[in-house]
Amino acid sequence: MTSPAHIVCPHCHTTNRVATDDLHNEPDCGRCHQPLFTAHSTALDVDAFERHIGRNDIPVLVDFWAPWCGPCRQMAPAFEQAASQLEPAVRLAKVNTEEVQGLGQRFNIRSIPTLALFRNGREVARQAGAMGAADIVRWTRSHLG
Repeated sequence: MTSPAHIVCPHCHTTNRVATDDLHNEPDCGRCHQPLFTAHSTALDVDAFERHIGRNDIPVLVDFWAPWCGPCRQMAPAFEQAASQLEPAVRLAKVNTEEVQGLGQRFNIRSIPTLALFRNGREVARQAGAMGAADIVRWTRSHLG
């Protein structure tokens, strides 16, 4: 058995300990009993962002977007499709920069959509501009080595 990984629930944002061997076995949250991986992105506010970035042992790919942004809306289905391909190795999340302006400012987001990849609480890569699902998956995996 491998060591446990900390996985933050996309529903209640509780940190769960899951054996890394069990990540592909559709684990549920110990608190809310919902699936820890849904093949969809998770919308984050400031508190949830801090939990997911700071406590997940898996990388977190964040889409900084806004509802008025045409390229953001165009990329949204591709981002969801990428989630189904990258989970459970990567958590995909979305930050609406209109609703959570502080995060956009904190990370100096100047254009949207912008993808930022976080690992161990730190940003490790960033890409501005809309991408298709295959490009999102390829770009993410290229930065995870």
